[in-house]
Parts: sequence; C-alpha cells; structure tokens
Amino acid sequence: MTLHRSSGNWKLGLLLAIATALCWATLPLTLRVSLEQIDAWTITWIRFVTAAIALFAWLMFRGRLGAYRSLGTRHWRLMTFAGVMLALNFIGYLFGLKFTTPGNAQLLIQAAPLMMALGGIYVFKEQFSGGQWFGLAAIVLGLVLFAWDQASSTSVPATNYPLGAAIVIASGLVWAIYALVQKQLLMTISSQHVLCFIYAMAAILLLPLASPAQLLELDSKHAWALAYCCINTIAAYGAFAEALAHWEASRVGVVLALTPLLCVLTVHIAHTMNPSLIAPEHIDVLGWVGAGLVILGSATGSLTQKRAAVLTAKEG
Repeated sequence: MTLHRSSGNWKLGLLLAIATALCWATLPLTLRVSLEQIDAWTITWIRFVTAAIALFAWLMFRGRLGAYRSLGTRHWRLMTFAGVMLALNFIGYLFGLKFTTPGNAQLLIQAAPLMMALGGIYVFKEQFSGGQWFGLAAIVLGLVLFAWDQASSTSVPATNYPLGAAIVIASGLVWAIYALVQKQLLMTISSQHVLCFIYAMAAILLLPLASPAQLLELDSKHAWALAYCCINTIAAYGAFAEALAHWEASRVGVVLALTPLLCVLTVHIAHTMNPSLIAPEHIDVLGWVGAGLVILGSATGSLTQKRAAVLTAKEG
C-alpha cells in the first residue's frame, strides 16, 4: 500500500498546527459555559451536525461533491472507520470527565498527539533526528510532571482518578488512530471531503444520546458560547487536516502537545477579565517545571528540520 507523503511546506504546516492548538486550547472554556444549560452529548452532537452541514454546503457550492464517486470500497471503509474512531474519542473523553477534573482530562488527552507522532514514525516511516527525539522525550517528561502536580491537588477521590485517567488516555489512543487513518485518506481525496463524511458519520452515531430540544431553551450567553464551540470544530479540524497534508504527522503531534499549556493561559486570561466566569488553575512548582519542559520539547521537535526528512517529503 502506498503511504501518504506531506507536501514539504513545513512552514504552512507549522502555522496550521499552531492554529489547531489554539482552537483546542480555547474550546474547554466555552464548553464549560455551554454545559451550564445543555448536556455534553447534545453539545458534541450539534458540533458535528453544524460542521457536516457547513462542509457539505461548501463542497456543493464549489461543485466538488462528485469526488466521492471516485472512491473505492476500501476508501469508504477507511472513512467509516475514522468516523467511528472520532466518535469514540468524544464519548471516551466525556466518560473520563466523570471520574476526573476538566484540567486533568485536558492534560491527559494530550497523550493523543504524542501517540500520533509515534504512529507517524511507525506507519508512515517519518524520520526523526536526534534533536526531535530529545524534544519528544522532554514533552513526555513534562506531561508526566504536570500530571503529577495536578493529580496531587485534584478534588476527585483517589479511587476514581486512575479509572478516569485510563478512560481519557484510551480515548486519546482512538483519536491517534483516527488521525493516522485520515492522513492516509489524503492520498485519494481532500481533507474537506474526508471531514464532511466523518462529521456526518459521528453525528449519526451520537444522535441517540443527544437531546436537541435543549437547544431551544438557551439564553443569549450560552447560545453564543455554543456557537463558538461549533465554529471551533470546523476551524480546528480543518486546520488539523490541512496541517497533516503539508507536514509530517509526527511533527504536527509535537506542536499539539502545547495545547494544555495554552488552555491554562486561556483560563488565566478569562479569570482575570471575569473572575466569576471560571476558577483559575492551581499549578505548583513541579507543574511549572513540567510546563517548561513541554514548551522546550515542542520547540525543539517542531523547528528541528532533518534534511533527509525534507528530501523524502519532496519526493512524495
């Protein structure tokens, strides 16, 4: 089987990966506000529905829906599998939240891009230099220290935290599988076509768990918060898919490891501007050391370009 190779435009890939991280970092805040009046299942379902409708309308307007006719049985199976994986990721993350705190869940889910990075090396034979392996190791150590710091101050009972952590990490694994399958599909069809089908597939799977009637009861504050969540889905996964088209999955995964730190910064800014909106994150010295290692590792892993890898990308 021929494997996907990135376009080699790593600067564009880096910018798109950063945009994805920023979208995912700001999402928990608006999700928290939305959850005050609507349940998590319905929020997730409406995000998929609006994203599917928006992409379908865009593809129809551009006259590009015909591209689906060129797909073979294997491609439809891969897209269906990717849709199931993404839905399982959302479901697993929500179940994990029942047994841990949002801050810890947001941190633990960052195992997903790290698993994607390792998967990119194994599946797509992407090459890592010594500097990039150092960056990956620094990120892993930093996340462990950060998790240790947060776990020591969590309000969740100790008997529940390991279960919640395991569920969230498992949901991260299925997300990594989804991401690698999507990257392979980019050889045959554009990211917009892939995402449109995946969003529709996930929306159908989550419909039995949703309560659409709740949408009619939202006030303006929560309606705007939910609207941002929906727009965020389109922007984040659109940027993520295009980042995979232009940059190696392993390097995109390294940049996305910055998301929990950007999330902490977002919460701090929101609390400073409106203290009643959200409580600040509590991070001790050990947590900040871990945060520093994540930043160092991300910068090293993302910006260290190995000449052999660039040549390989140009050949693809």
